[in-house]
Amino acid sequence: MKVLTALFEREAFRLYLENRTAPDGSDLGPRLAQLFAVLNTPVERRQKNLDEELQAFPYVNGELFAEQLGFAEFNRDMRNALLACTRFDWSRISPAIFGSLFQSVMEPKARRQIGGHYTSERDILKVIRSLFLDQLRAEFDARKADRSTGRAKRLEEFHAQLCRLKFLDPACGCGNFLVITYRELRALELEILQALFGQQRELTLADVNRLSQVDVDQFYGIELGEWPARIAEVALWLMDHQMNLRVSEAFGQLYQRLPLKKSPHIHCANALRLDWKQVLPPEQCSYVLGNPPFIGAKFQTDEQRADMDAVAGDIENSGLLDYVTGWYFKAAEYVKGTRIVVGLVSTNSITQGEQVGVLWNPLFQKFGVTIHFAHRTFTWQSEARGKAHVHVVIIGFANFETTNKRVYDYEGEKVSVASARNISPYLIEGSNMAVTNRTNPICQVPEISFGNQPIDGGHLLLDPESKAALLAKEPGSTRFIRPFLGADEFINGQERWCLWLKDVLPSELRSMPEVMRRVESVRDFRLSSKRPATRDLAKTPSRFAFISHEERNYLLIPSVSSERRNYIPMGFLSHQTIASNLCLIVPGAMIFHFGVLTSTMHMAWVRQVCGRLESRYRYSAGLVYNNYPGRRP
Repeated sequence: MKVLTALFEREAFRLYLENRTAPDGSDLGPRLAQLFAVLNTPVERRQKNLDEELQAFPYVNGELFAEQLGFAEFNRDMRNALLACTRFDWSRISPAIFGSLFQSVMEPKARRQIGGHYTSERDILKVIRSLFLDQLRAEFDARKADRSTGRAKRLEEFHAQLCRLKFLDPACGCGNFLVITYRELRALELEILQALFGQQRELTLADVNRLSQVDVDQFYGIELGEWPARIAEVALWLMDHQMNLRVSEAFGQLYQRLPLKKSPHIHCANALRLDWKQVLPPEQCSYVLGNPPFIGAKFQTDEQRADMDAVAGDIENSGLLDYVTGWYFKAAEYVKGTRIVVGLVSTNSITQGEQVGVLWNPLFQKFGVTIHFAHRTFTWQSEARGKAHVHVVIIGFANFETTNKRVYDYEGEKVSVASARNISPYLIEGSNMAVTNRTNPICQVPEISFGNQPIDGGHLLLDPESKAALLAKEPGSTRFIRPFLGADEFINGQERWCLWLKDVLPSELRSMPEVMRRVESVRDFRLSSKRPATRDLAKTPSRFAFISHEERNYLLIPSVSSERRNYIPMGFLSHQTIASNLCLIVPGAMIFHFGVLTSTMHMAWVRQVCGRLESRYRYSAGLVYNNYPGRRP
């Protein structure tokens, strides 16, 4: 492939395939195995009568080509496809694309189960720029602008500083974060060398070899899967080669690092079970960065729940936490007592709703974490097909204070940056405190509860057509039919009804065969459940599974509503209307309470504290309502 220009003789690989393999592809596997063996053998140890086309290939090293692979049986089409790849100019393609390619060939179910999504270069740059790159570039610009006699020494010291940096991605996947970071670090190193020697075109190859010192061994990763771990290693080496070509262009010397003497440190292991200190001692680490898996608390496998127990089992209500938070606890433990800064991409759920208190209060109190920078919610972008549609945040934190705290806010593609004295877990300026669930209101106000939950298989619920059909057959059922409102019905003015048989007498029920048939269907539905609690409800099939309704008027609050509204729609309803469990109800609420809950102040509270479904508000009793200060009039 042309990406190997200056590494192999130009077109060497293509010509080897064309000249030394059969057109039908029958011997392609053995020929590739032979080539790999040659690339793994020093020139002086090769057979003297080796095919001259093979002899022309350089010795790479014993890391990249040492493993004996069992090549598949090739055919004509597969050989032609490989040859077509060699005719494409890969020299400008970022090796970070391998992560996206790997994701695109995974089964969607398997990808969801491991949270296997690969972040775009756009979003990776948001992390590394905030984490270290902007600061390094500002420092370089200051030293480059220096016109004193100490300028060269200051640039050399800065170069040495770059060579000492070490990076750990504890969820590295195919290495995209490490690859882009390495590219940016090598680009900065090249600018330093050009600032020091840019006018001295007489630099020799030995000079270039001596001066270009940033290398792949400064990069460490942990990855659960063997295949993506190996892709990460190769991608870093390919990026190394691309950056060597840029050095060659800058100084007019063909610069390559063969045989490869240094390797990236990619460990194939479970990052939540492995002691990160075994991978890279924290006193040697500079930055931790990455994109841990996107897996919600309800979607974790038994093994993933066991992982979370291992890192957060002693945390109260840890079962509410998303899988990504395991990396926060591991990172907080790893950086304790160091100057390491961590930058992670995460779903925005860890900065909203009930997870905030469960995660951040221990991080602040137990580990002494402080947030250095935060990118507030933006739409995550993937370069692969089947990409996840999620909203994410980027959080940078450490075990030491800084005066340079920043909050990045997004409106579409437009970003604004604000300085902050301190960044709260809600990613606004505020204290290191998070709201936790309360069972009862913090002040004297009416209690709030969820609406009524049927768990009936739909047999107790009626749309307008089924209601009309039931009344046509059994007019006597009319006094047991009531309006039934969920969040959608309330917000969008839709009609829905339910059979409210809470106080029905057995004799009344037997007098209504159609209603009785529906009740028997509810019993059958509940008995078929795998949950013992649901099967137990089959004893009372005429009743809703959960009943909170009181025979008095109440205030209804939809549990989920659009974030685009300035105010959450709320309203008073008659006791005749039954609210579903997708709503919250406040029996006994007065106009005063309605005014408080629809106030600008309360909405500001909602926006910061409530959970989200995607980006929509998810109003809650224990977190939002019960913690909001107020008084009876």
